[in-house]
Formats: sequence, structure tokens, C-alpha cells
Amino acid sequence: MSHDEILDAAVVGVPDEKWGESVKGFVVIGESSLSEEEIISYTRSQIAAYKCPKSIEFIKELPRNPSGKILRRELRDPYWEGIDRKVSGN
Repeated sequence: MSHDEILDAAVVGVPDEKWGESVKGFVVIGESSLSEEEIISYTRSQIAAYKCPKSIEFIKELPRNPSGKILRRELRDPYWEGIDRKVSGN
């Protein structure tokens, strides 16, 4: 969120064959031309590498409940369909 061209953002854990789970970012950028690589590179300069998203999905708006809280489950659920355990672990 500290990047000038990012309007809104959230991260969730998605399935990963090697690690069990990896970080995926959902970003709202408006009219910006930021790329996935630019956002990942920027996050690496700001936080520890293991906290950085491995992939980015650009969306128009983050799902929120009436009080404004981000509904991470709505972002996460499509990636976990058909997987019994919705947590990391091999």
C-alpha cells in the first residue's frame, strides 16, 4: 500500500506444490501501468522476502463486508476448490 500507484491491496495464501502455500497479492491500481514484476520487486525492497507475494492478480475492487473489512475468504476460496485441507502441509 505504500506504493503511490497502488490504490488498494490484499494478500492471501494459495496452494503451492513445493511449499504447501504461497503468498498471492490482489492489487487495485486504477489507470496505472504497473506490472506484476514491478510490484513484486517493490515489495522485496520493503519487506522480508518470505513475506513477498509470489504472484499478483489485478482486480477492479477488493470484496468488503458492510463495515469495510476485506473478505479474504472470497479471494482465497477459488484457489482451494477441490482441495480437502485448506491449510499448508504436504
